[in-house]
Amino acid sequence: MVKVKVKNQKALKSVKEKLRGNVSFSKTKNGVIVKKWPTKKSKKVLYKIQKEKIRSKLSKKKGIKDSVTGNLFGLNQSMDRVTSKKQIDRQMIDDLKNDSRALISFLETQNDGIIIYTLEKLGRLENGYSREPLLNLLGNKNGNIRALALKNLAKMSDISLLPVFVRCASFDTNTEVRRESVSAIGRLRNEKAIPALISFLKDNDPKVVMQAMRGLFVFSDRLDVKQELIKLLNHPNELIKEVINKEINGSIYKSNSIEKHDEFPAFLKNIVVQGDVQEALKFVPEESVHLTFTSPPYYNARDYSIYQSYEEYLNFLEQVFKEVHRVTKEGRFFVLNTSPVIMARISRSHASKRYPIPYDIHPLLIKMGWEFIDDIVWVKPEASVKNRNAGFLQHRKPLGYKPNAISEMLMVYRKKTDKLIDWNIHQYNWNKVKKSKVLDNYETTNIWRIDPTFDKVHSAVFPIELCNRVIKYYSFVDDLVFDPFAGSGTLGRAAANLDRHFFLTEKEPKYVDIMREDLIKNKKFLNSENGKPNFLDIKTFASLSKQNI
Repeated sequence: MVKVKVKNQKALKSVKEKLRGNVSFSKTKNGVIVKKWPTKKSKKVLYKIQKEKIRSKLSKKKGIKDSVTGNLFGLNQSMDRVTSKKQIDRQMIDDLKNDSRALISFLETQNDGIIIYTLEKLGRLENGYSREPLLNLLGNKNGNIRALALKNLAKMSDISLLPVFVRCASFDTNTEVRRESVSAIGRLRNEKAIPALISFLKDNDPKVVMQAMRGLFVFSDRLDVKQELIKLLNHPNELIKEVINKEINGSIYKSNSIEKHDEFPAFLKNIVVQGDVQEALKFVPEESVHLTFTSPPYYNARDYSIYQSYEEYLNFLEQVFKEVHRVTKEGRFFVLNTSPVIMARISRSHASKRYPIPYDIHPLLIKMGWEFIDDIVWVKPEASVKNRNAGFLQHRKPLGYKPNAISEMLMVYRKKTDKLIDWNIHQYNWNKVKKSKVLDNYETTNIWRIDPTFDKVHSAVFPIELCNRVIKYYSFVDDLVFDPFAGSGTLGRAAANLDRHFFLTEKEPKYVDIMREDLIKNKKFLNSENGKPNFLDIKTFASLSKQNI
C-alpha cells in the first residue's frame, strides 16, 4: 500500500483527477490511500504531473512521497524547478542518485547552475542507478555539465564505459571535457585502458597528456608502458619533462645540508655583517637560511646604488640571488620587493626612461632554480608618492597620461624541489608548528595596503608591518631570516619581535650604526638567552665561519 501525502484539498483534487482509472484510492485525513500498486500507465501519469507544474501547488518540503520505499515518484522536490541551492539537501541528493527516473526527471527540469551544483554534490556512486542520467548529460550544451557528468561516471569504475570516455576525449570540442575524459580512462585502473592512454600521450594539449601519464603511472612496472613514458623526456612541455624525469629517474633535487631542516649554523644567529654582500655570502654554508626577504637597491635612483649600466645592475642582482639560492634550504622561500624605476630626462628635448626591474629580474631567477609562487601588490596611499599626473591634469591630451605609481611588487619564489610544501612543514615538531600558526585577521588577498615609512637617514625603509606579514606567512618560530640589503635593519627588528633569528648584511656604515642602536636596545634581547646582536666586519665573519664549518 502506498500513502501519498498532499498539502491541501486543491492539490488532492488535481492528483485524483490525474490518477482516476489507473489506481483505486480513498480519501483520508492525511491524504490518499492507494489500494494497489500503480500500474505502468499510472506511473507514466505520475511522471507527467511534474511537467504540468502540479507540484507548484504542493508542499516544497513534504511533497508526494512513497512512504513505503522512501524513494521518490519524481513528484518530490525534483518536480519543482528548484531555484535555490539551499533547497537541495543531502537526503534529496541521496534519494535522487538511487532512483534513475527521479534523477532523469530532476535534471530535465533544472537550470545549469542547479545541475552543476547537484553533480558536484553526488558523492559516492555505489550502484548503477545514476549511470543513465549521467550518460544523458554527455549531450548537454554546457561543457561544465559534460565534464562533471564524466567525473561522476568515472566513480563507477565500469570498464564498459571505456568506449564512451574515449569518444568524448577524441571528439568533444571542450578542452576541460577532453581532460576529464582521459582522467576517467585512467581512473578505470584496468589494463584494457592502456592502449587508449598511450594514444593520448601524443595529444596536442599538455593537460590531456598529463592525465594520460597519470593513468599510466599505475602500470609503470610494465616494460611497454615504461618505454612509452620515457619518450616523453623529449616532450616540448617543461612540466611534462619534469614529472616524467622524477617518475623515471627518481628525485631530481638533492639536499647538501648537514643541518636538520629546522636548524641552521649557530654562528649566523642574530648577526649583522658590514660589507659587500657578495663577499659575505662566500662564507655562508649551503642551505642555512629559511627565508630571505629583501628590497635590492634601486637602479641609480639612490645615492648608494650607482651602476654604469642597467645590464651591470641586473648582472649584480643575478649574482647575489644565485648565492641566496645556494644558502636557502630546500623548498624554502625568497620574497623580493621591487618596482619599476624612472630615470629623469636630461632635458626637455629628451624623454625619461622607465625600467621594469621586477619583470627583468624574474626570468633570471627562474633560470637559476627559483620557482615562482605568487605576486603580491603593496599599495601605498597616493599622497605618499611622487605626483606624475600634474602635467596631464592640466592639458588632458591623449598619449600624455602618466598614472601615479602607488604600488610595489612582492614577488614570492620557492627554491625548486620535487617535494611538496607539506614536506617542509613536517620537518618541524608539532609544538613549533602550533606556536607559528598565523592568527585571525590575516590578509586574504594579494593586495596589501600598507603605509610607507620615511626616515631622515635612509630614503627607502621597509615598513615594519610589511616585514611582519612576510615573516609570519613564510617562516616558523626560531627560523633564520635573511636580508642581503638590510638598510636600517627593519627585517631584523621584525624577526626578533616574532621570535625568529636574523642574519643581515649591509654595506653602508651609517645604516649599520642605525641597526646597532635599534637592535641592541630591543627588549627581545634584554635578559635573553639569545644574547645581544653581533656586529661583524667581513674579515671577522670569515674567520668565524671557518671555525664553525
